[in-house]
Amino acid sequence: MTGAEQKRLLEEEKVFRQGMLRFKDLIAPAVLKITPSFIDLGGVYARTIFVTSYPAYITVGWFEPVLNAAAVLDISMYVYPVPTSGVLKQLKTKIGQLEAEVQANAEKGMVRDPQTEMGMRTIDQLRDDLTSGVEHFFQFALYVTMYAESEDKLNKLTQNIEQLLGSKSIATRRSFYQSEQGFTSTLPMGLDKLLVVSNLNSSPIASSFPFMSSDLTSDQGILYGVNRHNNSLIIFDRFSLQNANMVVFATSGAGKSYAVKLEVLRQLMLGVDVMIVDPEKEYLHLCEAVGGTYVNVFLGSEAKINPFDLPQNVHDMSTADIIRSAVIQVKGLIKIMIGALNPTDDSLLDRALLETYAKKDITPGSEYNKDQMPIMSDLAEVLGGMEGGNSILEKLQKYTVGTFSGLLNNPTNVDVNNQLVVFSVRDLEDELRPLAIYNIVTYVWNIVRSQLKKRLLIIDEAWWLMQQEDSAKFIFAMVKRCRKYYLGITTITQDVNDFLGSPYGRAIVTNSALQLLLKQAPAAVDTITTTFLLTEGEKYLLLEGAVGEGIFFAGNHHVAIKIVPSYTEDQIITTDPRQLLELEQAKKDFAQKNAQQTTQTPPPLSNYK
Repeated sequence: MTGAEQKRLLEEEKVFRQGMLRFKDLIAPAVLKITPSFIDLGGVYARTIFVTSYPAYITVGWFEPVLNAAAVLDISMYVYPVPTSGVLKQLKTKIGQLEAEVQANAEKGMVRDPQTEMGMRTIDQLRDDLTSGVEHFFQFALYVTMYAESEDKLNKLTQNIEQLLGSKSIATRRSFYQSEQGFTSTLPMGLDKLLVVSNLNSSPIASSFPFMSSDLTSDQGILYGVNRHNNSLIIFDRFSLQNANMVVFATSGAGKSYAVKLEVLRQLMLGVDVMIVDPEKEYLHLCEAVGGTYVNVFLGSEAKINPFDLPQNVHDMSTADIIRSAVIQVKGLIKIMIGALNPTDDSLLDRALLETYAKKDITPGSEYNKDQMPIMSDLAEVLGGMEGGNSILEKLQKYTVGTFSGLLNNPTNVDVNNQLVVFSVRDLEDELRPLAIYNIVTYVWNIVRSQLKKRLLIIDEAWWLMQQEDSAKFIFAMVKRCRKYYLGITTITQDVNDFLGSPYGRAIVTNSALQLLLKQAPAAVDTITTTFLLTEGEKYLLLEGAVGEGIFFAGNHHVAIKIVPSYTEDQIITTDPRQLLELEQAKKDFAQKNAQQTTQTPPPLSNYK
């Protein structure tokens, strides 16, 4: 083949390749507009800033606030080695100049300059480190490109990042009239188009590297799990924070109840009292294993909880305040039972509740005991004797003499004198669950206020209470006030959108110092991302994480967590139906074996001679 033919074939191949779709054609923006201060990438605005100087001393992890900023950032670091010999010569010259300056000032009788003397000691130490090989010298360039949806948002983001760095005494500049060069310098191509460098030795450069992970290990508390970033233990005491409240969000089957039961088991070992509202009978096996009290609440149950109960021995509230609080709670329950009330009926019900307590000699200024409490039938009797009370009375009759009379119309007979108490509402009809859970929670609140003790209240499937404004408002009030009674409230839900869709649900999250996010459904992950200011990587972790994996928030810190139980703990808290069947079969086999050994005829006494 002649040279002309080869040249022609190369030209033809070049033309052919120009018509082919390449990878960079797929990722390149449709429009690229370069301005002096930013770049417009098809509606996405980008700006690059660079570091111009550093303080004399810089701490490890100084770059962490920028790395953890809730923003989309591209960060590039360029490190250029500098020959040690040339640096040593320059340092020798510099220290000679400083010594001459100090000597000249001393001869003139001038006051010594501490800054000059400190510079001499620093340079002298650096010379020793460079000579011994402990340190090396480099030129270091650091660029940060920020992205936003509009120019205004880009300006605000730029100011925030500049302030974060400025708080560390680190000076930055914007790549003015070098927008393209700045953007190119932070692309994953290794091209430094800005060439804005600072002279640094090894230690400060090492402190700039973003290879770090948050740590939540303390000397006290329980083991919540393992840090997926560095395999450290996440040991934490929830009562050491500003409040001990916790929210748990996860899709069905992600391990939320499993994680909470593991915490309960470990909190019990530290002497913490735990009360649980169990809507699906998931805590029965745990309750039996630790000898707890299991209260099964349903229409035919022997366990009764009276919604009119008042707390005992509350020293920080007067009787009038206690009665007033009880009236508000019972009125909230009745609104869940019969629906919303107009202003006239609301006022009438308020007066009827006060008269119902007064009927039992419970009035402001009086003393009372737990055997005095009225029941729902007493309220019905009072309403029957009031003008205009029949409309409310008719709606209440199914709870006093009708189908549902066995649920709320009896004195309390539940014994909660145990470290673990579980209230189950699984066997209740769906329409009765919200009011039963509300009644249980108000009962627990009375117990909490009656005796100061370290306690946890766990409300599983809390979205049931978010459906009604009165119950949602009551739970929010409890979450705000429980700290003064040494109580921590854990709210668990899989219906994230319904929970966070309520203003009280969002307020509960705000007033919970601990948050545990496990695997999320695609329909809910955007709401979670917005609420908790998650990055794209954290969002992906919640979408693709395995069972028992997620993100654990404690105050201002959060880490990627993996829930890890021991074998014994797993056997106690498991919710896997297969494992539960195996455990039930093992119990039956064990019982059958014991029965056979008991019924066997003992050997004759002659065998023992």
